[in-house]
Amino acid sequence: MNLPNAITAARIAVAPAIAWMIVMPSWPLRLAGWVLYVAAAVTDYYDGKLARSRNLVTDLGRLLDPLADKLLLLCTLAPMWWLTRGLPLVSALPLPDDWALPNTIGPVMAGPHEAWPVVTPIGLVAFPLWVVLIVLGRELIMTLFRQFAARRGLIISAIGPAKWKTAFQSIWAGASFFWFFAAALAADQHWTSDWWRHFALFNGCVAAASMVGAVALTLYSLALYARRYGYILGSSAREANR
Repeated sequence: MNLPNAITAARIAVAPAIAWMIVMPSWPLRLAGWVLYVAAAVTDYYDGKLARSRNLVTDLGRLLDPLADKLLLLCTLAPMWWLTRGLPLVSALPLPDDWALPNTIGPVMAGPHEAWPVVTPIGLVAFPLWVVLIVLGRELIMTLFRQFAARRGLIISAIGPAKWKTAFQSIWAGASFFWFFAAALAADQHWTSDWWRHFALFNGCVAAASMVGAVALTLYSLALYARRYGYILGSSAREANR
């Protein structure tokens, strides 16, 4: 196994650990999960670049890399939904004029359990299941579509909006994971200072805006793929290569 493949295999191995660390109520574990996620997201870019620059592209790498990408995506979206489950996409702050209350800068009650939504000027923003299903559903559709196209001799490369979609997803997950850690630490230390409130607002805006961007680009890139390559669904293998 060469170095790029070893890095990819390591991403596969740490993805479930990241999900487990993030959902734990311990802020040190959540911090460790965030660090591992950042490392995994960075190496996702560099292992492919390393393989191409050193002519180390292998069949094993072609198999492992998409598996690592999809597993990491699942292991980031699942804890993001789990830690905000029970809340709508946007809900009002308990008392919008009093940000010093602990439940506006940390966990809030969502039925019988705690939830960890991000704080924004429009209220508390969660990551409901339908958002997760849109992102995961698009990945499933494109995976099946690429396999169908490959059987007909057509390789579908990533387009620009799809690459931007991945970047927005990384920012969304990174900001959300950092919030889960920071909010748990703030709740543990009873932070109520102005700097913490300002950070909570800034972090929440980054997470919410990148979520909107990721979902929009998810749907937009899927529509572009359908318009550009949809013809192969009714074409023969010879026609698909024209």
